[in-house]
Amino acid sequence: MSGVRIVRVANFVTGRSGGLRTALRHLGEGYLAAGHEPVLVIPGERYADTRQPWGRVVTLPGPVLPGSGGYRLLTDRRRLAGVLADLAPDRLEVSDRSTLRWTGRWARAHGVPSVMVSHESLTGLLGQWRLPGAPARRVADRLNRETLHHYDRVVCTTRWAAEEFDRLAGPPVDLVPLGVDLTTFHPDRADPVLRERYADHTEVLLVHCARLSVEKRPELAVAALARLRRAGVPAVLVMVGDGPLRATLARRAAGLPVHFAGFLPDRAAIAALLASADVVLAPGPVETFGLAGLEALASGTPVVANAASALPEVIGPGGLAAYGTPSAIAAAVVRLLERPEVARRSAARHRAEEFGWPAAVAGFLRAHGVAPVPADAATEAPGPP
Repeated sequence: MSGVRIVRVANFVTGRSGGLRTALRHLGEGYLAAGHEPVLVIPGERYADTRQPWGRVVTLPGPVLPGSGGYRLLTDRRRLAGVLADLAPDRLEVSDRSTLRWTGRWARAHGVPSVMVSHESLTGLLGQWRLPGAPARRVADRLNRETLHHYDRVVCTTRWAAEEFDRLAGPPVDLVPLGVDLTTFHPDRADPVLRERYADHTEVLLVHCARLSVEKRPELAVAALARLRRAGVPAVLVMVGDGPLRATLARRAAGLPVHFAGFLPDRAAIAALLASADVVLAPGPVETFGLAGLEALASGTPVVANAASALPEVIGPGGLAAYGTPSAIAAAVVRLLERPEVARRSAARHRAEEFGWPAAVAGFLRAHGVAPVPADAATEAPGPP
C-alpha cells in the first residue's frame, strides 16, 4: 500500500493571507503525516517550486486582483493545465469555485477524482458585491450546480456554507469542520507586559484580527469602539492585519484609541495578543469558518461575531453573535464583559477544544476516498525535479 499524490490548487493565497493559508498548511502537514504526497499550486509574482514542511509548493505567475490588497489569481489556464498534467495527480483538491471551477472538467477528462472545497457562501459574497438578494441567489445556484456537476465531491467547512448546496437537487456535500492549533493558541500565552502596551488595568482591550478589506467590514470594529467610548466603556482597539482599507480606517479612527499593529508574521505574537485581549471582534458578514475567531477562542478569549456569517455556528457558547451594526456589536461586548472573566474565558477555550486538525485531516481524506498509509508502507515523497 502506498500514498497518493494530492494536488491542491488555490487562489487568494499570499504570504500575508490568513485563514485559507493556515488551513492549507495544516492540511498539507496532515496529508504528509498520513503517508500521502501533498502538492500545492498557488499564484505568485514569479515561478517557484519549493519544498515546505506542509509539502511541495508550486508557484505560478498570476496577476494581482485590483482592489484586493495583493491577492493574485491563476488566470493562465493553459499553463496551469500543463502543470497539472506534469504533476499527474491521483487526487485533485480545489479551493476557489469562481475562477478555478474549470479544473473539475480537466480532472474528469484525465480520470482524476476531484474535490471542491467551499470556504464561503457565494450568495453572501455576491451580496457584498451589491448584487440584490434574488439575483444573487440565482447566480449562486447556477454556479453551484456547475460545481456539483464537474466535481466528484464538494466539501463544506460549515453548515452555513453547505446551505446553498442543500437547496439544490444534487448529491449531498461533505461537512468537514476545520481545526485550530490548540498548542500555539492557548490561554497561557497571555502576556501582561504586552497588554499594558495597549491598555492599562482599568481599560478593556479589544482586538480585530483580519485583513483590512471590504468583505471583513473592519470599519464596524472602529465604529463599535466609538459607541463603547460614548457609553462610558473605557475600551481600546488593536487592529491586527493589513489591507487596502488601512488608510481609510486610520482616518475614521482619528481621536479614538485605535492601534494599527499591521501584519504580524509571528504566530506566537498573534497568540499572545489574542490571549491578552478581553474580547475579539469578527464583524465580517461573509466570514466562512473564521480561523482567527477560533484561534481567539483557543486563546481563552470570547468572540463577538457577525450574526450573518458562519462564525456563530463555530463559536457556539464561546462568544456572542450580533447583527452587523456598531450598536449591536458594542452591546454584545458589554454583555460578554458582564460575565465573570473566568467563566467567559473557560467557555471560549472549551469550545475551541472541540475542533482539532487531526479530525479535519481525516475528514478531507475521507472525501478523497483515501486512508492513512501504515508507517511501514509509507515511502518518502520525491522532491521537486
